[in-house]
Amino acid sequence: MALTKLEKRVRIKSRVRKIVSGTAERPRMSVFRSNKEIYTQLIDDVQGVTLLSTSSKAKELAGTTGTKTEKAALVGKLVAEKAVAAGITTVVFDRNGYLYHGRVKQLADAAREGGLKF
Repeated sequence: MALTKLEKRVRIKSRVRKIVSGTAERPRMSVFRSNKEIYTQLIDDVQGVTLLSTSSKAKELAGTTGTKTEKAALVGKLVAEKAVAAGITTVVFDRNGYLYHGRVKQLADAAREGGLKF
């Protein structure tokens, strides 16, 4: 039987998560993409703690208009600003089973421009 789209993504996600792990010095930047919004978290997997998070629903981005891809770029810039303010400069990127294309790529590129290294 063919796998559904969600089952395929979960398989890819588990395959990637076997390798990718975050620490306090170099947290994992996890991306979740819903139909309307995009969310990102910086996670310390050793302690099991989310260090910081932001999304396209954040107060700082309230009232912004544009396409979902443009909003993803704004979220990338915002998470980079917050991370640099918290003293985090390098991260491990976890695309969470999504293709590195479109909104996920825009978020990653904007985070790089904002000062994060991965």
